[in-house]
Amino acid sequence: MTLLTATLAGLIPFLLYFATALILLMLFMALYMRMTPNDEVALIKENNAAASVVLSAAFIGFSLPLASAAANSINLIDFLIWGVIAGIAQLAVYQVFKRFYPLISERISRGEIAVSIKLAGISVTVGLLNAACITY
Repeated sequence: MTLLTATLAGLIPFLLYFATALILLMLFMALYMRMTPNDEVALIKENNAAASVVLSAAFIGFSLPLASAAANSINLIDFLIWGVIAGIAQLAVYQVFKRFYPLISERISRGEIAVSIKLAGISVTVGLLNAACITY
């Protein structure tokens, strides 16, 4: 087997994992945006930096454990299961945060950046912890 053949043998698993990751990412973002009363995409189109910060951090916060799940999984089903668990954990973070800041959606709509940065920081921090916990 040549070096090129050996290298290309990993292409199919890469494509399967990458496609699964993108599907999980899109599913997570759809659930996240459905969970929040704001239309983040519309707010971002209106140049609302607070909405952009929060949505970007949710994206990154989920991508971190998703990457860890891909790196640590033993097969595609294992990756899928841990990706779903990571998504549930990240969505739970928003629900807990919302309990402490019940007006978070209104504040983001008004473009309040301080509370948005706090939510963003928590999303990324929990994503890092979530990623670190997905080990064998």
